[in-house]
Amino acid sequence: MSTAVSSQRVGRVAVLRIDRPPVNSLSIGLLDELRLAVEGLAADLPGAVVITGTDRIFSAGADITEFGGTDRAAEVSNAFGNVLDAIASLPRATVAAISGGAFGGGLELALACDFRFVAKGARLGQPEILLGIIPGGGGTQRLARLIGPARTKDIVLTGRYLSADEAFGMGLADRLTEAGSVVSDALEFASRLAEGPVVAQGLAKRAIDDGLGLSLAEGLALERELFAMTFATRDAEIGVRSFLERGPGQAEFVGA
Repeated sequence: MSTAVSSQRVGRVAVLRIDRPPVNSLSIGLLDELRLAVEGLAADLPGAVVITGTDRIFSAGADITEFGGTDRAAEVSNAFGNVLDAIASLPRATVAAISGGAFGGGLELALACDFRFVAKGARLGQPEILLGIIPGGGGTQRLARLIGPARTKDIVLTGRYLSADEAFGMGLADRLTEAGSVVSDALEFASRLAEGPVVAQGLAKRAIDDGLGLSLAEGLALERELFAMTFATRDAEIGVRSFLERGPGQAEFVGA
């Protein structure tokens, strides 16, 4: 049986690739494939993750042919929520490598990642309002937390497309790359992270993400708890000893 989602390991990095011609629309079946792939990563954690589409497009969003009434809308939204929450909760750095465009649910998929590498010439947007509906896969929530409510309302209420340059200027895109190198650039960045203390990276990611939903006092308490947990790792022992013996930046971490 053919699959629209492939998974491969490149060194310590897992690469998930979506390929569903012509525009990588995210059907419920594809989302289920992606969820199973992410669950596989959670069971056998890599050092970092890159999620990408084809050279032509990252994803045009949800498969509109599957839209229906309110019950069907809830099914589609839940399918997005299940997989995007699973991606966001991976205790490893995740990078979306975007060529061509990421629209609607495609952009929501990218927003569930920690970083977005965007090829020059690509476009991004949440055009659901042009169908008389709103984003249902996290676009109103993750986007607002990333770029603020006013900019999010501009994007969501107008349904307009952003250039890669505009997305970079507002912090939606983290890196701009040449069109043919977005995956290799994302993979190089992810590989560097994968060589680091990945357990501590996961705890730092949890502190940042979970802390956003807490008061400052609660967030600081969470940080203190997770800070203490890092000292139970081998990498903390390696890093501290290496610093004392050889100075900063010389540790060779083992990812445990």
